[in-house]
Amino acid sequence: MKPRARALALAATAVLAATALPARAASAEGEHLEGHLASGAAYMMDMPARWNGTVLLFSHGYAPQGSPNPAQNAPSSQTRARLLDQGYALIGSSYATTGWAVTDAVPDQLATLDLFRQRFGAARQTLAWGQSYGGFVTTAIAERHADRIDGSLSMCGLVQGGVANWNSTLDPVFALRTLLAPDSGIRLTGFTDQADAKSAASALTGKLTAAQQTRQGRARIALAAALHNIPGHNDPSQPKPGPVDWTGQQANQYAAVNGLLRTAAFSWRQEAESRAGGNPSWNTDVDYAAMLRHSSVYKEVTELYKEAGLTLRDDLRALGRAPRITADPRAVAWTRNTSAFTGRLTDPQLNIHTTGDGLIPVQAESAYRRAATAGGSAGLLRQAYVDGPGHCAFTTGEQLAALHTLERRLATGSWDTSPEALNSAAKAEDPAAEPRYVGYRPTTYPRPYDLAHRDGPRHRGQGR
Repeated sequence: MKPRARALALAATAVLAATALPARAASAEGEHLEGHLASGAAYMMDMPARWNGTVLLFSHGYAPQGSPNPAQNAPSSQTRARLLDQGYALIGSSYATTGWAVTDAVPDQLATLDLFRQRFGAARQTLAWGQSYGGFVTTAIAERHADRIDGSLSMCGLVQGGVANWNSTLDPVFALRTLLAPDSGIRLTGFTDQADAKSAASALTGKLTAAQQTRQGRARIALAAALHNIPGHNDPSQPKPGPVDWTGQQANQYAAVNGLLRTAAFSWRQEAESRAGGNPSWNTDVDYAAMLRHSSVYKEVTELYKEAGLTLRDDLRALGRAPRITADPRAVAWTRNTSAFTGRLTDPQLNIHTTGDGLIPVQAESAYRRAATAGGSAGLLRQAYVDGPGHCAFTTGEQLAALHTLERRLATGSWDTSPEALNSAAKAEDPAAEPRYVGYRPTTYPRPYDLAHRDGPRHRGQGR
């Protein structure tokens, strides 16, 4: 435990005195605690009977507004059981609110860590880890509260940061409205409430469903998917298309785009806008033709346009001429201050990502690599990739291999994140599952935004 963290833990005692007493269950296998923080967030802790001295602070993924929001301290029950058998203490909170809850999630996670230290004493080593939105929360802790932890692991994390995320979420729906419903007036930002957002989502979803019935419509949907780098195999339940099966790839992308309209692009955006005080996204000065050329699925789009008898250049010109969306400067400022990354790490961080992630495309890792390089932290950051479809679709062995790789970096001072080393460790942890780490380098994130580059050309047109 770092010296300043000890002082903070002592200072937090008065605050924690207001916390509800936990429900406790002790057994020969260890101790399980549940309760509520002063914020109202639920927490849970598992202390094994033979603690190895390491506590793992787990940050869970995005919980939509109004959905159940239980405390979580591990990514799955299988991973939890395995880690407890190995002697790790596991802790985590629910966060006090659902949605884009970074201003609640980070303090609630730190308060859970304080409570653990009050109850069990200082840990020999504290690691923060999380998945999806929880990878974003983990990275926020790693950058802004490095004195509280010794290292971090982000799994399928939203490590491009909040500003870049909402910009990238805007791009595919802007393309869909422009190409499928140019005179519809469907609103893409600035929603008054959830009903307004859901009405807009329903209207654009209807246009999407109709377009999927024609070759021309499918080509245009593929273009929109390409602007978000949605891969052609993005869910384990989907059939895996061949490398030139453009129709099969587009069908899989259509399912992901449909999901995007039902969730992040409208309903989740409205909740984030309500926190930010306006629309934090813009596409002024965006060159969609250039963005498409750099997309990981550019070839598929060009082939589908040929098959449909469409001229891609014409549709790109239509995107170029369409009226653009400007951001509310106050909302940009709030999102930048709460949700953009500096790229400056103090302790080692390992990121893992599936190559076929349709929700947080793997290109997010390129954005954080860019930030860490500019922030002088490239030596502390490593990124590893699992060859498979799906969002956070890791096996227990793949998760544990990443965690133990981070621990070895802390113990030895050097990284070994080669696919061979990670697969060997994953196989040892989970012999029944074939590990899938591969050598991989994602393409460039389409619109990166981080505090290390905040005055650079990629940040123009943000409504300031």
